[in-house]
Amino acid sequence: MSIIASNFKTNHTRKSTASFVNEINEFLKSNDILSEVYVFPTSTALDSFDTVPNLTLGVQNAYATQKGSFTGEIGTEQLDEFAIKTILIGHSERRHVLGESQSEIAKKFAFYKELGYKIIYCIGEPLEVKQSGLEKTLEYVYEQFEGIDTNYENLILAYEPVWAIGTGVTATNDDITSVHSAIKARIAKPLLYGGSVKVGNVAEICALDGVDGALIGTASWNVEDFKQIIENTKDL
Repeated sequence: MSIIASNFKTNHTRKSTASFVNEINEFLKSNDILSEVYVFPTSTALDSFDTVPNLTLGVQNAYATQKGSFTGEIGTEQLDEFAIKTILIGHSERRHVLGESQSEIAKKFAFYKELGYKIIYCIGEPLEVKQSGLEKTLEYVYEQFEGIDTNYENLILAYEPVWAIGTGVTATNDDITSVHSAIKARIAKPLLYGGSVKVGNVAEICALDGVDGALIGTASWNVEDFKQIIENTKDL
C-alpha cells in the first residue's frame, strides 16, 4: 500500500487548506482508497478535521518544546489543540535554507520521538555530492542519520535529492533504486521518494523496488492533481 504525502510548504490559506482536506477526505472515502495519505499544511492552517483513518494531518516544523519564549516557533501546546501527532523533520529546506544543523535536527527528533509522534524524516544530497558518485552520496546521506534512532517504531523515511526538489529535474529510476536499496538494506523502514514527483511520473516511481510512496511538494498543491496522484498509486 502506497504512502502519499503532500507538503504545502508556504502555500495555501486557512480557507483553501480546509477545502483541500475536506475534498481529499471525501475522495478517499467515496472511492474506498486505503493508501496512507498525509497532508502538511502551514502552521496557520492547522485545524481539527473529521477525516477517514488513513488521512493524517501533520506539521511541517515545530520547536522541541511544549511552550516557551521561542519567537516565530510553535510547540506541542499549539499542536495538541488540534490533536496533531505527525511531523516532518530534516527537510532540505530546513537544513539548507534555514540553517538547521544535524545536532538541532537530532534534538528535535528525540523530543518528538519521546512523545510518540509519527515522524517523516527527510534525507538527501546536493548536486555537487551527487556528481561525486554513489559512494559519496551514501556517505553524505548516512551522516544525516547521526543522532537519529532509526529503529523508532513510528518512523517513515523520505529520500529527497536536493537537486531534484522544485527544479523539474527528477532523479532517474537507476538513481532512485540505487540509493533506496542501499538505505533499505541498512534501515528497515518505509522509504518515500521526493523530488519533482508529479501526476505523470508518480506511478512509475512508486512502483520501483524499495520505494514505498512519495513526499510531494509543488505537484500536490492542486487538489485535482493530488487526487490523481492518489488514484495513480492506490493499487501499488
